[in-house]
Amino acid sequence: MRHLVTVGLLCVSAAFAQHKTENVIFVMVDGLRWQEIFSGADSSLIEPKEAASLKAYVTREGLMPFLWSTVAKRGQVFGNQSLGSEAYVTNGFNFSYPGYSETLCGFPDPRVDSNDKKLNPNVTVLEWLNQKPAFKGKVAAFGAWDVFPFIFNVGRAGFPVNAGYDPFETTPMTPRLQLLNQLKAETPHVWADEAFDAIPFQTALEFLKTKKPRVLYLSLGEPDDWAHAGNYAEYLRSIHRSDEFLEILWETVQAMPGYRDHTTLIFSPDHGRGGAPVEWKSHGQKIPASKYIWMAFLGPDTAASGERSHIPAVTQNQIAATLAALLGEDYNASVPQAGKPISDVLPH
Repeated sequence: MRHLVTVGLLCVSAAFAQHKTENVIFVMVDGLRWQEIFSGADSSLIEPKEAASLKAYVTREGLMPFLWSTVAKRGQVFGNQSLGSEAYVTNGFNFSYPGYSETLCGFPDPRVDSNDKKLNPNVTVLEWLNQKPAFKGKVAAFGAWDVFPFIFNVGRAGFPVNAGYDPFETTPMTPRLQLLNQLKAETPHVWADEAFDAIPFQTALEFLKTKKPRVLYLSLGEPDDWAHAGNYAEYLRSIHRSDEFLEILWETVQAMPGYRDHTTLIFSPDHGRGGAPVEWKSHGQKIPASKYIWMAFLGPDTAASGERSHIPAVTQNQIAATLAALLGEDYNASVPQAGKPISDVLPH
């Protein structure tokens, strides 16, 4: 019996030894289609006057160089239907609030059926983690869309949530954060409910450098806004910027002790979009194809399997438990209705 106990303890120790992720950066980007992720720009949607300036984006490597040069080579990317890899939402609505809630809580909720500013009745995986001593005060969320304080139920959540044009207040305030707050107030508000992505990105980046959270969430919104406006050129440029932001975040943590080789990056949208030539502008229940998404993982515990092909589908409701599992936490034990972790991206 003593030998069996010893073997069991050795197995447990080995499992913990394999676990390297101590921090997670989760970046979501609103309404970025899987088609552009895996095929680059759709030439049929590019206006002739924009062709020269967008030429580099016709290939996926030109549109998202960091995703394809680093994430896809050293991590895993799911959702290329052309290769037999599907990823999709399960909430049936195929638009933002239900998608963010499903992603962050791990399950769809029929009560979350609009983009209205209503407090989320469900606890997100970020709030769940923040309740644990190891993560208390080490969680933060930033977003372009001003609905995020409601999605996270900020009054209950217990961690910083900054979104839209709201000033971000923390202690101490750095000169850079003060400038970002000033820019929120003084720059034109093209969309009443959403700042340009550079604002939440730079705010999150400064918070990362100064406060060193263990879980950092960032949501970017421009691709969805430009797509709804039918502006394919700006849609592509905002996708390219999203990739640049992702690279900056990754290079930043790789240069920081405590983060280098101990941080996992997760990247995914809230929903998909329809196809060319018209439905790419929109999404929702009337566009069934907009349920299809993609997701990517890069970190020390995720095998470098690259662009996945001919595998079972993954779903949006699995991301919450996967995020927790990467940090060594069992989300399903507390939230059994949540989707199960994606085992392929976890240590084996």
